[in-house]
Amino acid sequence: MAQVKVLIAQGGGPTAVINQSLVGAVLAARAFPQVQAVYGARHGVRGVLNEDFVDLTGEDVNHLERVAASPSSALGSTRDKPDTAYCLQMLEVIKAHGITHFLYIGGNDSSDTVRILMAEAARSGHTLAGMHIPKTIDNDLMGNDHTPGFPSAAKFVAQAFAGADLDNAALPGVYVAVVMGRHAGFLTAAAALARQGVDDGPHLIYLPERAFEMDRFLADVKRTHERLGRCVVAVSEGIHDASGHPIITRLTQGKGGTAERDAHGNVQLSGTGALADLLSEEVKSRLGIKRVRGDTFGYLQRSFLGCVSDVDAREARDVGAVAVRMALKHGASGSVAIRRDASAPGYVSEYTVQPLEAVAAKTRVMDQAFIHAAGHDVTPAFVDYLRPLLGSQLPQAERLKGRAVAKRLRPQG
Repeated sequence: MAQVKVLIAQGGGPTAVINQSLVGAVLAARAFPQVQAVYGARHGVRGVLNEDFVDLTGEDVNHLERVAASPSSALGSTRDKPDTAYCLQMLEVIKAHGITHFLYIGGNDSSDTVRILMAEAARSGHTLAGMHIPKTIDNDLMGNDHTPGFPSAAKFVAQAFAGADLDNAALPGVYVAVVMGRHAGFLTAAAALARQGVDDGPHLIYLPERAFEMDRFLADVKRTHERLGRCVVAVSEGIHDASGHPIITRLTQGKGGTAERDAHGNVQLSGTGALADLLSEEVKSRLGIKRVRGDTFGYLQRSFLGCVSDVDAREARDVGAVAVRMALKHGASGSVAIRRDASAPGYVSEYTVQPLEAVAAKTRVMDQAFIHAAGHDVTPAFVDYLRPLLGSQLPQAERLKGRAVAKRLRPQG
């Protein structure tokens, strides 16, 4: 029986359940008698390049289970985006260590890395199976109903907005919170699940799938504030104007500054509170509303301890195990995908493997049927889509129900 060595890595932003995928893959691999070793690469593909491996072959199962239940990337992660030259260096390391199966847990860029690596391995004549295990809180991987990490982050966003709305009701004003999502608005849209009653916030939701117009935004806020005496707003970090320019660059330039850029040259959207502050300033200065507050959820959404969807945790474990079984038992390479069985009663998910080319370097955005025609809210269809993914019911807040006492000094006329 040919000896098998499995190498696993984690890439991109951490999530609350990515370690479930890691442990699911490790335990599934160790169940195959031909597997000689299971290695983990520290800090993603950078760890492969540096031969920075940890041996998980004999790791205690109870300890692995505790790791699985912990948020963030246990192996460490990376933002490296490998090109062909980078993957060729990785391949030399893989050959030197006798790696036969490479599993990469990550998003769009991670799937593209596996695609390039597999092409170079085939070109060099090295037998290598490569599987991409899906992960991203952005929920933007093609061919998936949803992506591990998203439901737990969505649960956090919904609960955070529920709390912020209660705060805003107690001390009325305008509250603007910016949520992650450069091109896809799924996570921002999850704020809608915070609502219990008709007038609960968020009252306005703005997504990158629709062009953002400042004058319309201000009119929406003004109308809501006049009706309710307050307004809670959820905004995606990736909102842009009709020409596709991020709103943060327009607002920053208008203040005489420049927007920061990340390692890939993209406008820095996360890790800065600029957009929330600038939108709040527009509301204050142009609408004359005095109490305006801005927040940026930032990294809090990704690995918040104690806010995990049980559905998300289960499916994250499953996709890791499925990737191993498909690679070792069937010799498959590709990207694991989660599909929803629409024919089944209730919520049922199933798994498949799709070609890497179907996922790599592509971005899924929200279906237009999920976005309200007015462009500042979601539809009931989106709520129905998301609700079963959050698992157990969200906490419910109670309001006082006492009747108002008649005034004596200032009777209403």
